[in-house]
This record gives sequence, C-alpha cells and structure tokens, in this order.
Amino acid sequence: MNLRQIEYAIAVAEEGSFTRAAHRCHTVQSALSHQIARLEEELDARLFERTSRSVRLTRAGEAFLAAARRALDATGRIAAEVAAAQGEIRGTLSVGTISTLTAIDLVDVLAKFHARHPQVDIRLNVGMSEALLDNVREGRADFGFIGLWPSARLPAVQSRLLAEEKLMALLPPRHPHVGRRSIALAELARFPLVDFYAGSSARRQTDEAFGAARIERRVNFEVDHIDLLRQIVRKGLALGLVPSSLAAQAGGLPSVPITDAPRRRVYAIWSSTPSPAAAAFLALLESHFPSHTDTDHARTR
Repeated sequence: MNLRQIEYAIAVAEEGSFTRAAHRCHTVQSALSHQIARLEEELDARLFERTSRSVRLTRAGEAFLAAARRALDATGRIAAEVAAAQGEIRGTLSVGTISTLTAIDLVDVLAKFHARHPQVDIRLNVGMSEALLDNVREGRADFGFIGLWPSARLPAVQSRLLAEEKLMALLPPRHPHVGRRSIALAELARFPLVDFYAGSSARRQTDEAFGAARIERRVNFEVDHIDLLRQIVRKGLALGLVPSSLAAQAGGLPSVPITDAPRRRVYAIWSSTPSPAAAAFLALLESHFPSHTDTDHARTR
C-alpha cells in the first residue's frame, strides 16, 4: 500500500466516479483503476461497489476511508510540524462557515491571519451546519462556524459558543404586518414561508418551534443560502425567519420580533488535534471571540 493508492481511493469515494477521480488526480482512468485493484487485492477486501451508473463504498470501504483520511492527514502534516519546530507556520488552513455568521467578522480574521502567516494556504467554503460539522469531525476541515438549535450536541470536536439569539420574522416591504411591535408563530403560519431545506439544523430550529406550539405551517420555498431567502422575501413571495443579528442587516427589509420565537446557538468548532496552522488561527481567533461568552470555555463534547 502506498500514498498514491490511498489518494486515488479517497478521490473515488469522494467523487463517486472513477472518471472524475482520475481527472482530479491528473491521471488516466485505467491507471487509477489498476491501482485501486492492487489496493483491494492487498487488503483482501472489496472497497467499492461498481455499477454502470455509480460507485459506492462497501462496508470495508467505509472503514478504509476513515483510516485513510487520518493517514493522509498525518502524512501531510509532517512538513508543517517540522517547519513549526523551526518557528515557521506553513501548510493549509481549511475553514467552513454558515452564510448567516455575524458573531465575528470572519473575513477580517482571515485577512489578519494571512498577514501574520503568508505561507499558509487558506481555504474557505460556505455550507450548511451539518456538512461543516462532519468536515471538522472527519478531518476535512480545520474550523467550522455553525448554527444549531439549543438542545443539539457537539460530539468529537472542540467548541466555543459565540452567540445565542432569537429568530425574527423578515417581511416584504409592503406586508400588512410591517410596523407591528411583535408577531406570533400562529400568525406567521397563515402566510407562505421560506426556510432552509428540510433536515438542516437551520430548518430544525423552526420546525421544533412550530411543532412545540402544535402549529402547522407552509414552507413553500426551501433554500440553502441566506441571500436567496432575502430575495424571495423582497419579492413578496414568502415571509422568512432569520436571526436577530441578520434582521438588522437585511438590506432594508422590515423585521418584527416573534413572541414565541425559536432560538439558535452559533459555535466555532475545531479538531482536538489542530495542525500548526490551525493552532495559530485559534490563537488569533481567541481575541475575536465575543467577550460575553468568556465563561463558555472551549471544550470537547
């Protein structure tokens, strides 16, 4: 078994295709397939189920993938660890964030980090909380900034609570409820709503709130980004529920407090074994954590 075979197998698993994996690894498909076959022969296990339309991991393949990622990560960190021992921070810093993050100015923090450590390759992606949490747990990302409902747990990561805030109703400019001091969930349920897609943490916050109140609602529009939610509300297609910090930055859209509002908690999360680059980023990030969460120390859940 060699690193090239491990890289090829990880690429096939993540791409779900030998063709795409070969393109990603800058090799021809026949060479990649040959190396995967040799790897399976050496392990005496079939890692992938191949059909004419898809490639899926077997149970053995799932076990291999988790161990392979750890091995590849450890190998990739060797040079970074040696450089850190000599006072240089190198390597890659991978950060994921929800689109609704307002607890800190992440771009500003990343810019300051780049100024201090220009040899670090910074990567940033925006996604949903579940995927970002999985990326940190499985070592595909160093940091994540996520939003969860209050009862959610954060196993196998270090975390810091950044903010807890209520959700507010975001209204079209000419909606009849503009100017009201408050609105109840039951009143919101009378109108079409826009929300994040079913099963996501952002959606679960509102689902649980309406469910606890035994109120049925219509989610006519499901989105995965706050900008699209704003556009739908602005055009009068639906009402939205957004964190109070975002309601103040909604581009002039009116908002109204909800009397029985759901809440969300915003966390920074990271691995318990950070790379030198991640450790340096955490040191910088500490100075940007909101002061009101000083008693919520980083911890492993």
